[in-house]
Amino acid sequence: MDAEAGEGGDRLGPDCGHADAVLLGFARALRAAGVDASAERVHAFLRAVDELRPGMRADVYWAGRLTLCGGRDDLERYERVFAAYFGDRPPAGRTAPGTPPPRLRLVLRESPAGGPAHREEDPQAPPAAALASASEVLRHRDVAELNSAEREQLRRLLAAFALRGEARRTARRRPARRGDVDPHRTVRELLRRGGEPARLRRHTRADRPRRVVLLVDVSGSMAPYADALLRFAHAAVRGSRTEVFTIGTRLTRVTRELSHRDPDLAMTALAAAVPDWRGGTRLGELLREFLNLWGQRGMARGAVVVLLSDGWERGDPELLGAQMRRLQRLAHRVIWANPLKARPGYAPLAAGMAAALPSVDAFVPGHSLAALEQLAAVVRGAERARTEGADRA
Repeated sequence: MDAEAGEGGDRLGPDCGHADAVLLGFARALRAAGVDASAERVHAFLRAVDELRPGMRADVYWAGRLTLCGGRDDLERYERVFAAYFGDRPPAGRTAPGTPPPRLRLVLRESPAGGPAHREEDPQAPPAAALASASEVLRHRDVAELNSAEREQLRRLLAAFALRGEARRTARRRPARRGDVDPHRTVRELLRRGGEPARLRRHTRADRPRRVVLLVDVSGSMAPYADALLRFAHAAVRGSRTEVFTIGTRLTRVTRELSHRDPDLAMTALAAAVPDWRGGTRLGELLREFLNLWGQRGMARGAVVVLLSDGWERGDPELLGAQMRRLQRLAHRVIWANPLKARPGYAPLAAGMAAALPSVDAFVPGHSLAALEQLAAVVRGAERARTEGADRA
């Protein structure tokens, strides 16, 4: 995707041939933030960038905004992800967030010298691919190996996350173009027209996301990953129907502390509320306490329960196995995200992990941003839907 950057701009060299991969990584980050960046929209985005200048930040910004955003709700998410992925400097021609974009026409103009027309862009700015390539590499890096600058960039990317539980059908119905005839709305329409024939009104069952419960291990063995996982939990709490607990030597409900809109304020409140940072791990006892106090009473019933832990257990592994079986009977799905799973040669040989696995519906890694994106897809049921579709085919 080599392109001229225009007068005084940068040109992508042969080493930037991975620009498509960078743009696809940006699209994946948008999906993780809740933007409906479908395959068709991503294809249109790549074509638009290719017609413009792939190396220039402003062109990538407007191409993505006009092709990947489906409504006003997507604009704020798009702004956050773009700033985290490509840097905080506003692109040329950018309007204030929340304002509708101006109507644009893509017109190819030739400059007097025969090159592309000059556009407003900082000639000293690095190309978009160079800015984003670091973010794309960061997506696959183990969180425990990041330096302070990389951790700060990771926090910005995690702040744009969104977590939504798998959808389920409810008894409520909503208006729809297809579905069963809605007799009440149809009769009201007939009465409004004085008995004249009218179009049949239809409705269908409404979908509602399942509750998501996150149990985050904050013991000493999870210290390198705890901050990233809790910021992931903070992004999840911004959505509806999400509960978060920390587990170590005690069980602490931290949903209220994580409800602060600002991530740093939320982390400060959480640090004051959790008394067992970097202590031991009593997974079986704390899982029993969670089920007795919260899960059995309804919080875990029909929910998607996610345990984020390395599986090290100082207590009785048989107790953990028994409580996991109990949890599986209550929950819709039980997912375990283990940061150690991605390491070469890893096997779940720890007593706690081995006891829990038979009651786990999905066992996924949790060591990197890409792994957390995969976890979000599993929670919303996307991975299972894709597998079931492939099986039917």
